[in-house]
Amino acid sequence: MQAAEFRRTSDEAARRGHPSYVWRAGQARRLALVQQWTKLEGARILDAGCGVGLYTEKFGQYSPNVVGVEIDAAVAAEAQRRGLSVVIAPAEELPFDAASFDVVFSHEVIEHVTDDRRAAAEMVRVLAPGGRIALFCPNRLYPFETHGHYWRGKYHFGNTPLINWLPDPLRNRLAPHVRAYTRGGIRRLFAGQPVRVVHHTVIYPGFDNIVARRPALGRALKRVLYALEHTPLRWFGLSHFIVLERV
Repeated sequence: MQAAEFRRTSDEAARRGHPSYVWRAGQARRLALVQQWTKLEGARILDAGCGVGLYTEKFGQYSPNVVGVEIDAAVAAEAQRRGLSVVIAPAEELPFDAASFDVVFSHEVIEHVTDDRRAAAEMVRVLAPGGRIALFCPNRLYPFETHGHYWRGKYHFGNTPLINWLPDPLRNRLAPHVRAYTRGGIRRLFAGQPVRVVHHTVIYPGFDNIVARRPALGRALKRVLYALEHTPLRWFGLSHFIVLERV
């Protein structure tokens, strides 16, 4: 089944987001970060909100014990047709026993769930002692809202500048379908849980589309902005990458 067959109505797509349909350099870069901060070899790995299973499949290169969870039945079915182990369930009600996994991976999912605190608690619950959560989510300080916005009741797809810099009442009127997190906001989701933060940074986009259309410009953007990831200006990047360990 082709990716286009999965595209939903605009409202549903806005609420749930589109999973990654194609593996490119940006995804490979994020996987390398996960590999750096978790132990994947032979681990029990949960891909919480796996979409069509691109990361789920890649995790299979490190371990035979990989399971994905996806709330969208049609998307999950495509992952299953590709031979991946995927369970249909919401992130707030993971159908697994406590301490079932050594690694829990969540890629740009928690901003879409109904109850993000409950989803965070569920990731901690199914994590074994010493195991790690590796989570990517949108950064509130990034100058663009990448999930589109609503205006006069109509959804507009695409990157919208400066929405995330507005006060909450205005920001949430324009983007009620998706959250974006400050540095403290994403950490507060796990407050009171038996985990500690072992790594937290923000990364800039992969620029895969720009590289494909204008290679020289794309490479230049990557050189400049990836260098900023080693400075305080990283906190204006696209996505938080936070790693938490069960204690």
